[in-house]
Amino acid sequence: MHPLPQSVLFCCDHNAVRSPMAEGIMKKFYGTGTYVQSAGVHNDMEIDGFCIAVCQEIDVELARHRSRSFDMMQEWGDDLSSFDLVVALSPASQRRALELTRFFHLDVEYWPIMDPTGLGETRAEKLHHYRQTRDQIIKHLKERWGEPTERS
Repeated sequence: MHPLPQSVLFCCDHNAVRSPMAEGIMKKFYGTGTYVQSAGVHNDMEIDGFCIAVCQEIDVELARHRSRSFDMMQEWGDDLSSFDLVVALSPASQRRALELTRFFHLDVEYWPIMDPTGLGETRAEKLHHYRQTRDQIIKHLKERWGEPTERS
């Protein structure tokens, strides 16, 4: 178990499912003491409706999330070097984060989180896969930083 970092960036391919989930759940579990953001290699998709639904089940509100990419972060002056930790949730985002941080002393961790998009035929099956992804993220958060410190 590690102490909470001052700032963490979660990243995945599109910033539409896994990284916004991780950002929202981390904020809910550990409060505002840690600056938490998320980004994608691309930002060509809006937040996923199934992602919003399974996070609402645990009182994490994602409907207002706006997808953003690494490139947008740089344009807005949100420098990767200002984060203590980058957590990549997909192989492509891990490669991009390592490429962007090669000149900084910055930890990049890889958590292999399943991409639920495209899995399942029915709404119930799709929700099942999204819940699995959500629960994988929760498991990783608790393994890294312990039980949630915030009261629901």
